Amino acid sequence: METSKLLDELNIKIRDAREVLKNIVHHTPLQHSRTLSDLTKGEIYLKLENLQKTGAFKVRGAYYKMQKLARSGVKSVVAASSGNHAQGVAFSAASLNMKATIVMPRHTPFYKVNATKSYGAEVVLHGDTYDDAYQKALEIAQQTNSEFVHPFNDLDIMAGQGTIGVEIFEDLSDVEVVLVPVGGGGLISGIATALKKLKPDAKVIGVQPKGAPATYLSFHEKRVVETHEVSSIADGVIVKKPGDLTLKIMEEVVDDMVLVDDREIARAMFLLLERVKTVAEPAGALGVAAVISGTVDVSGKKTVPVVSGGNVDPTLLIRVLGQVLYVEGRQVRIQGILPDRPGQLKKVIDAVAELGLNIVEIQHERLNPLLTPGMALVTLGLEVPSKEYADILVLKLKQMGLDFRVV
Repeated sequence: METSKLLDELNIKIRDAREVLKNIVHHTPLQHSRTLSDLTKGEIYLKLENLQKTGAFKVRGAYYKMQKLARSGVKSVVAASSGNHAQGVAFSAASLNMKATIVMPRHTPFYKVNATKSYGAEVVLHGDTYDDAYQKALEIAQQTNSEFVHPFNDLDIMAGQGTIGVEIFEDLSDVEVVLVPVGGGGLISGIATALKKLKPDAKVIGVQPKGAPATYLSFHEKRVVETHEVSSIADGVIVKKPGDLTLKIMEEVVDDMVLVDDREIARAMFLLLERVKTVAEPAGALGVAAVISGTVDVSGKKTVPVVSGGNVDPTLLIRVLGQVLYVEGRQVRIQGILPDRPGQLKKVIDAVAELGLNIVEIQHERLNPLLTPGMALVTLGLEVPSKEYADILVLKLKQMGLDFRVV
């Protein structure tokens, strides 16, 4: 189909999806952030899809697609997903009285599996990657005469996601830049199509992780590019290649595509939690990562990063926060060798207390074969107001005859 006809059809579907979904999903908040605005010298408004039902935007496309299937008499569906699409399909199936079977990779975190099961879906664990799960889901769909619900390469799915673009325009009609997390391209295809119809001069920019750049490469090379090695904390957008339909639409309505690395994603998650008081999964923080890192210059512009989801593994969140605290200089480690005698460690702890610092961990190692007998290697993890406090502490310890350094 010609691209112009494809876009016309998608716009019609977006209008229909808006009516279908208005009493089903949340019109999520568009929240101004003073902190992010000050950091970027722009006007930053966050589209908080992490507050959507099931914790992510995916329910929009899934429900719109599946209600059309239900109206045509379909009773059961199959999907492949490692997270948000699974929950969107499972929720929609429960709402529409349909049977849902979701194939997830074997190593999917238990909390995602349990969340999907909680909506009444049957979960099949298969393979090590999404691609393995995808192939298995196609087999099950054929064997059970069920409909397969694709996570992104489907006009109905894109239309459901496109209702986000309509909401952004309704809440901020003079929006200038919208930043959208990108995996296979379904979300940005829908949002960009809707926005370009309502405000043609608004810029829509996609953001992918550097460790999974298939859609970025495909967009810039204007052909489907498949990447075989993918790795990122933003597991919600890891794909090996985009859809042919999504790429065709993105080439027409998306203005640019950029990459951010995992450190930038982690810092964005940290800022969102600490300063905006909102939890974003790594994929959901991609747009914020692009603006705070300077990858996209939004100074002086009304900008909307779409926070696409908040379904983050708690253990991953703890690791991310811990690493960022060290990178930002809010936590430090100091290390030194002490005589293994009573009272030596107390001297160090007393020095820490005098500076008003808080100890978060102590490692006291005696059995390291590299140590001189009778000595102990001591490592302290500390909460500090800034890195300078660690230097002051190390100097104070040296004056006491204790040789420590920041590690």
